[in-house]
Amino acid sequence: MSRQVRVRLLSLFIFLVLWEFFGRRVNPILFTYPTAIFRAFVELVVSGELQSYMKESLLVLLYASILSVVVGVLFGVVMGRSAVVEWAADMYVSALYSMPMVAMVPLIVLWFGFRVPAKVIIVFLFMVFPILLNTYQGVKDVDRNLKEVARSFCSSERQLWRHLIIPSAIPFIVVGIRLAIGRGLVGMIVAEFYTSVTGLGYMIVRYANAFETDKLFVPIVVVMVLGVSLMWLAKYLEGRIAPWRNFDEKD
Repeated sequence: MSRQVRVRLLSLFIFLVLWEFFGRRVNPILFTYPTAIFRAFVELVVSGELQSYMKESLLVLLYASILSVVVGVLFGVVMGRSAVVEWAADMYVSALYSMPMVAMVPLIVLWFGFRVPAKVIIVFLFMVFPILLNTYQGVKDVDRNLKEVARSFCSSERQLWRHLIIPSAIPFIVVGIRLAIGRGLVGMIVAEFYTSVTGLGYMIVRYANAFETDKLFVPIVVVMVLGVSLMWLAKYLEGRIAPWRNFDEKD
């Protein structure tokens, strides 16, 4: 076991012990502690309730993630390669990215109703802009000398995209995806607050209204673990797709 893993495990252990110690001394309506959350987790898993609600949330997140990666990467590359597209779209992209996306949720619900498509659109809007902007920045930062060398060997625009621009922008794209994961999880919960009676967001609202704090924390912890796992997965995929990044970090 590496030193890094040992430090992380020790940090987690200390955090859980302190949380358990102080959590037991607070009114259970207002707060809870890890062992109570674990008991609630087991109860919800045995009843099948957690899996049922989690399934729909993960499907929404999956659809929105695929859509946001495809749209964000393609449009980011086009913006980075075409000055006309950049000039035309930059103002709108900046405006939408800086706008509080939560403000759009009631309007999206009004347009698309309370079903899965509305939730996918909401999560997509939360996720797409970090990917788009990071991809755009990665394309703009491609070494000019490398582009000149590629052009001198008569590379077409398609070959430039495939062999130089996309590989060079991969670290930026992965950073955008990692940022988008956090925003997407927030968007997923916000969407379920507004649009349906299913999903992890609904569980949070339901158990908050019932003052069952231990069960309330179960979907919250699940979302946190999901976020950490997806961040790790994105970093792992970066290492597989762009292995030269590992050498840069070691240096």
